[in-house]
Amino acid sequence: MTGQSGRAAVYLIDCPDYGEETVAKALASALSALGGWEALLPEKAERILIKPNLLTRADPERAVTTHPAVFSAVCASLKRAGYGNLFFGDSPGAPYPGAERIAEECGITAAAAPFGAVQADFSGGREYPFPGGRTAKSFIIANGVLSCDRIVNVCKLKTHMLERMTGAQKNLFGIVYGLNKGACHVKYPNAADFAGMLADLNRAFPPVLHVMDAVDAMEGNGPHNGTKKHLGKLLVSTDPVALDVVACSLIALDPALVPTNRRGAMAGVGTDDPARIDVWAGGERLTPGEVRERYGDAAFDVYRGKADRGNVRQLRFLSPLLKKRPRIDPDRCVSCGVCVRSCPLEPKALAVPEGKRVPVYDYKRCIRCFCCQEMCPHGAISVKTTLLARLVDRNLK
Repeated sequence: MTGQSGRAAVYLIDCPDYGEETVAKALASALSALGGWEALLPEKAERILIKPNLLTRADPERAVTTHPAVFSAVCASLKRAGYGNLFFGDSPGAPYPGAERIAEECGITAAAAPFGAVQADFSGGREYPFPGGRTAKSFIIANGVLSCDRIVNVCKLKTHMLERMTGAQKNLFGIVYGLNKGACHVKYPNAADFAGMLADLNRAFPPVLHVMDAVDAMEGNGPHNGTKKHLGKLLVSTDPVALDVVACSLIALDPALVPTNRRGAMAGVGTDDPARIDVWAGGERLTPGEVRERYGDAAFDVYRGKADRGNVRQLRFLSPLLKKRPRIDPDRCVSCGVCVRSCPLEPKALAVPEGKRVPVYDYKRCIRCFCCQEMCPHGAISVKTTLLARLVDRNLK
């Protein structure tokens, strides 16, 4: 969250590789500037949930999930500071093969073991009312989250087809239990409403610290089947909106195009005002704009179009033709059925016609949540922008 001065501090630290000493040193420099864990967690007996990004089973080197080295550095730092009740967990994008198995295959379970961090219960959940929510009035939260006192958010910088990028705010979606994540996509089907729900979730369960793994990020067809892109950075902040704004600067993406930034700021989760964000890099104070000039990767493959921002109100009747849509590459599809099972709608927005091998979309039903694209284990689904949308984008520039 933003400090009493109304300003937010984001620590942008060089972290060229995932070596144990390299990551530990990078994290320690940010924690020192913040006053140490004691300034964030005064009660050492509290139960602390360390929340990585565990979208699905994946080799850590693919940049799909939080790298075990970053997760391990957080665990080690907390343990050294005297915090003994450490837990970890995430609700993956699909219910199979289960949160425990995915944590093992992503290297998180092994990384947690030396520090006594225990897998929290993500096998069930219960309703958590949030009457103060602007968009969402309640959530179904994993039991393991509700049994903990504090959250440390260890996220991953990746592209995201619905929100353009996934960072600190979006990573908290993993505390929603299991299939209820799909229900959220149905209830909040567009990017703005979904971002509003995420803002309320961040208000209801505000982590004490956000650590972003941007050593290796993901560009392109994220957040699952994109391409690894080395950025060599670790970002740390108590303000998730400000952190995501600075992450946007790293990939040369206008932060105003990211719905989670706008809605998070509107809800009071943090600040998206560049004039109120101090970025500390190597002892030097920079603005997000200066971060973009100095470090921004203009070649980073992320959607930068403006057509889906609602700027062309006079063309709203053409909105179905302006929307991005998922498409299946039949040459890459192996007919595993994950895309159909991942669709949160009933009946589904895609199905395999009788006598066919590749699923077919009913775009009139499709809500463009891109769960199918997100969970496809073979990278067979990409998101396409229509020709009309590309023409509108060109004319809006």
